[in-house]
Amino acid sequence: MDTVKRLELIRRNTEEIITEKELVDSIIKNKQMVVYWGTAPTGKPHAGYFFPMLKIADLLRAGFKVKILLADLHAALDNVKWSILEKRYNYYEKLIPLIIKAVGADTKNLKFVKGSDFQLKPEYMYDVLQMSSYASVHDTHKAASEVVKQGDNPRLSGLIYPIMQAIDEQYLGVDCQLGGSDQRKIMVLARENLPRLGYKERIEIIHPLIPSLLGGGKMSSSNEKGKIDLLDDEKTVEEKIKNAEMIAKDTNNGIMAFLKYVIFTVKSDNKEEFVIQRDKKFGGDIKFNNYEELEIEYKAGKIHPLDIKLAVARELNDLLSIFRKNKKILNKLAKEAYS
Repeated sequence: MDTVKRLELIRRNTEEIITEKELVDSIIKNKQMVVYWGTAPTGKPHAGYFFPMLKIADLLRAGFKVKILLADLHAALDNVKWSILEKRYNYYEKLIPLIIKAVGADTKNLKFVKGSDFQLKPEYMYDVLQMSSYASVHDTHKAASEVVKQGDNPRLSGLIYPIMQAIDEQYLGVDCQLGGSDQRKIMVLARENLPRLGYKERIEIIHPLIPSLLGGGKMSSSNEKGKIDLLDDEKTVEEKIKNAEMIAKDTNNGIMAFLKYVIFTVKSDNKEEFVIQRDKKFGGDIKFNNYEELEIEYKAGKIHPLDIKLAVARELNDLLSIFRKNKKILNKLAKEAYS
């Protein structure tokens, strides 16, 4: 794959790259880069996870080696009880590979890493303590503000969380980190503080977040009606999508974001069209090759929100079929982890 195509894949559906010059320089040198994406096994993963998995698929196709960090200790720092930590990890360990499989990624250069396998080593913790002597309470609190649950009386663990995420870049041996826009402040904290420990800055690849179906921020595991759980049955998916916030002609909602970043990405990669099924009296079926075409028609009022919702529900239920095939084991693990 040539340099231009590789860069197109890396940039696709990203919000920001810090810095793009560093990325381009590395790609021009034809270096095989290593990137990591991390997730803490806290709440149950939802349909919004399809988006970072598609970015991981892009990076794999662009020649990267990818490490997925299942950050069990980070979950404890984000208020998951230590007594159920391993059960949450077991659920994620089974579920995340299925999301990767659902989006059709080539996993030859993909590796899963458990956080506690390296984060409890003396040299790692020594560096965490080192960085804690450089990073201020103000900076670590600000970095964690969009990621770690905060309350009226925040815990010290929330300040350790971003420091460990910064140190992870060094101990995972990566060139880049992939993460959502809510991770940006932690990524900047890492770039500012790793050189103080004698380590190099990493490239940060940042993607937007899928909004809640009910508006008011990102899709989150803590808002049951605003998310699609990966274990939701077909009827539940249809009902949640039908009840999603979606004003006619307005594209600023979770349905359109999911269409843009997930469904049309999958359709493009598979060279398929997105089909909206309609009764002939309403104009019959309509097909789209890209999101931009659909957005123009929707903004012009030529497509009813319900027609889009029904089409999205069908596509989403297709993506979720792999989880339903593994329903028995996933339900067992979920019950153990979240009862």
